Amino acid sequence: MFDLFLSVCLFFLVISILTALYRVWKGPSLPDRVMALDNIGVNLLAGVAILSIVMRTHAFLDIILLIGILSFVGTIGFARFIERGVVIERKRVH
Repeated sequence: MFDLFLSVCLFFLVISILTALYRVWKGPSLPDRVMALDNIGVNLLAGVAILSIVMRTHAFLDIILLIGILSFVGTIGFARFIERGVVIERKRVH
């Protein structure tokens, strides 16, 4: 019964990722696309966590941490690009 529940959760995560991919592709604005990419990152995190539970292993915990860090850094980078037009500001000294 528990495995069926986890399978249903994985199915809905895949549906959520597909709808977010549609929003990335057809998003009306750049912030909508960034939010959809962040949503995909969170859903991937949850999917790997559920797979780790299904497979009864701790091997995926490092992958979950890596996906979380990359998703966070990517969202911050996109947000800075939207706000300022550049990700890394370089001050020139003359």
